[in-house]
Amino acid sequence: MSDRCKKVYITTPIYYVNDVPHIGHAYTTIIADTLARYSRLKGYETFFLTGTDEHGQKIQEAAQKRGKSPQEYADEISAKFKALWDEFEISYDRFIKTTEEDHKIGVQKAFEVMYQNGDIYKDHYEGYYCVSCETFFTQTNLIEGGFCPDCGKETTLVKEESYFFRLSKYQDKLLKWYEDDENCILPKGKKNEVINFVKQGLNDLSITRTSFDWGIKLPKSMNDPKHVMYVWLDALMNYITALGYGKDEKLMEFWHNTTHLVGKDILRFHAIYWPAFLMSLGLDMPKHIAAHGWWTRNGEKMSKSKGNVVDPKEVADAYGLESFRYFMLREVPFGQDGDFSQKALIDRINSDLGNDLGNLLNRIIGMSGKYSDHYIDSKDVQQFHAKELNSAWEILKNIEQYIYSMQLNRYLEELWKVLTIANQAIAVYEPWNMVKEGKDKEAMALVALVANLLAKVSILLHPVMPKTTQKIASSLGFKIDTKSYIKLYKENSLLEPFTIQKTPALFPKIEKELLEVKSPQEPKKEEQKSDGLITIDQFFQTKLKIGTIIEAKEVKKSDRLLQLKVDLGEDEPRQIIAGIKEYYKPSDLIDTQVCVVSNLKPAKIMGMLSEGMLLAAKDEDGLSLVRPEFKKRSGTPIK
Repeated sequence: MSDRCKKVYITTPIYYVNDVPHIGHAYTTIIADTLARYSRLKGYETFFLTGTDEHGQKIQEAAQKRGKSPQEYADEISAKFKALWDEFEISYDRFIKTTEEDHKIGVQKAFEVMYQNGDIYKDHYEGYYCVSCETFFTQTNLIEGGFCPDCGKETTLVKEESYFFRLSKYQDKLLKWYEDDENCILPKGKKNEVINFVKQGLNDLSITRTSFDWGIKLPKSMNDPKHVMYVWLDALMNYITALGYGKDEKLMEFWHNTTHLVGKDILRFHAIYWPAFLMSLGLDMPKHIAAHGWWTRNGEKMSKSKGNVVDPKEVADAYGLESFRYFMLREVPFGQDGDFSQKALIDRINSDLGNDLGNLLNRIIGMSGKYSDHYIDSKDVQQFHAKELNSAWEILKNIEQYIYSMQLNRYLEELWKVLTIANQAIAVYEPWNMVKEGKDKEAMALVALVANLLAKVSILLHPVMPKTTQKIASSLGFKIDTKSYIKLYKENSLLEPFTIQKTPALFPKIEKELLEVKSPQEPKKEEQKSDGLITIDQFFQTKLKIGTIIEAKEVKKSDRLLQLKVDLGEDEPRQIIAGIKEYYKPSDLIDTQVCVVSNLKPAKIMGMLSEGMLLAAKDEDGLSLVRPEFKKRSGTPIK
């Protein structure tokens, strides 16, 4: 298959209709939209899927509380997601709802195939079920008192007849897939977490329920009408039912090149359950399963009670959708948690977008107007500015790797290096002085150089900021499409002669915060305790993990501080500044394990960033670090 004829399939998770869209949903969808737009720009045939997950006990109970049928409630919330993506001009090809008939047909077909392959059997299940997470746990998994280890909410003991999927059968096959395909799970730190989980052993998975009926019934051939399918089996199948699996399968040709985008909280379902289902069905594995981090606000976890939940529509309405898209993708490395603040957003708009990008176009318009009646010709650029062209090309020729490896922040950083070359060229060569010295030819070559660099950046920035870049392209006399992508980027050609068009400032400076900061809601009376007790939800706001110290050294000019590098199972080790020098030598700490508060807001101590805190106990006999009894995988949660 030629490069131009390649088919690409990109998916978001289907969003669960238990709440309205928030910044996390927008983040996933904007990333997927960027990948889809880039693939289309390259000339790839692209299918982009998003939608909503509408079955399960949680939806049935939420509907009952509101006096609605499950379908009415699901339709209401689903419509809000679709309306927001339409307003954001998300370029999806299909918005799927798991209550659609063709989805049900496909899921039932998949169940039959897996059953016929010997991967589904009937037995009885006993376990603890968390309605909020739609997940089963054994008693050993639970937190004291029967609480869910993931969300902290109370679980329910479930004893019922169930069909099981032979997940244990696929443990070795999954491990081989992870080993053979280096980029099957991104980022690679997340892949290691999945591998470690699978190596601990997989139990067969309960995939049906009888205690509620809001779900997809088993195929009629099973003759077992009291069962409905487990919501995760139902939901994951959307990725193939949207392509016609089980009905009209002509779109299944897209499946061979699939990228799934998910939040890190649902990675296990996508990287373990889903590939095992696909193996049972005899289908190809996804090319990438990419898991991103979560968003906080001003360093704090978002919650309705704090009044700090970020509404993506409010942000886009206040600051502009394209600025919001750029900020989300540039601000945080993919896979890591990000922090939203109006200050950070304003800084990006004023600096990156206003000064570096928008002002560069204004300078080209201004200079060409003064020196050549807005006419720009690239014929002398190579003669006078081969150095700048070559420097830009060295950056641009390898930039595509960052798109498909989900390093979108790095991709944008590299693009901005080209804008820096353009802005610096103006400062170094000072075309206004060239004109005074009679070097009009050299001055116009400089203007043409800057125009060409901006054109190349605009093409590659187009998937992130489609409207802004079309405005720039229109001003520079070309259209952003696959033809210009090939000519100006892949072939590294220069612009044809053109007359530049004036355009209003793209990003006027923002002087103050545009969103009103909402006051936190008053805590409920029952939470206002004077005895110092906290709720289980308050406890779970603190995240504790096992860390392995991989580097330790003394902090100069300090009698009590040590500088530690601690592996928490993430892409990069954390730096933690700990006041334990009086009790521990650095050499004694290497390769030992500690307990770390992992979601503590970073702080500077003696000018050094500290990204966590160690747990320790201190009495009259001195200080001792709190450690696990037996060695644990780095990053293991403490529950």
